[in-house]
Amino acid sequence: MSKPGKRFKAAAETVDREKLYGIEEAVKLVKAAARAKFDETIEIAMNLGVDPRHADQMVRGVCALPHGSGRKLRVGVFAKGAKAEEAKKAGADVVGAEDLVEQVQKGVIDFDRCIATPDMMPLVGRLGKVLGPRGLMPNPKVGTVTMDIGPAVKAAKGGAVEFRVEKAGLIHSAVGKASFSEQALVENIRAFADAVMKAKPSGAKGTFVKRIAVTSTMGPGVKIEPASLVGH
Repeated sequence: MSKPGKRFKAAAETVDREKLYGIEEAVKLVKAAARAKFDETIEIAMNLGVDPRHADQMVRGVCALPHGSGRKLRVGVFAKGAKAEEAKKAGADVVGAEDLVEQVQKGVIDFDRCIATPDMMPLVGRLGKVLGPRGLMPNPKVGTVTMDIGPAVKAAKGGAVEFRVEKAGLIHSAVGKASFSEQALVENIRAFADAVMKAKPSGAKGTFVKRIAVTSTMGPGVKIEPASLVGH
């Protein structure tokens, strides 16, 4: 494991590891610590009081970040006929049906987000072993299996981010770039936290949001006081 560099050490010294910061102060610290030569990604991590091994405690959904994620996503669409044309007009990067299924089966995946019309799902279902582990399998619960192809493609291109809780009750996602204004990052982070809260499952007991932290690609994590985000 490599030792942290001078830049990381200097940034880490500006953050009190034990303190819970308000969202505005946390964003200010994270932005100040993002001093790499590239535009660092700002990420949020949320520790939830759920056990996703139980179906009634699964947390997943999609959040349209008000200021986008800053990432240029390549969107792939499984559709035919008029819906395929609608996808192309909306800006989809890859559109196809049987031909696209064949391409993916060969391991050629030229997209970061995948959308499908319901009639294509029997075909797309064969790709579960390829798309599933990459988190790319279309799902009606997050709006990626839909007849509203145009709006779905535009939302994905515009910065909608999907989230799904992992084994240890963790959810993490990109919520912007270091070049974003503090206000834009605060609004994106609040929107993401709201989306997670709205996805609270029926089986969740006790405290739902236990811990929240934000960080930049190369910077230290900054813990956030959940009350400054949840129920604001």
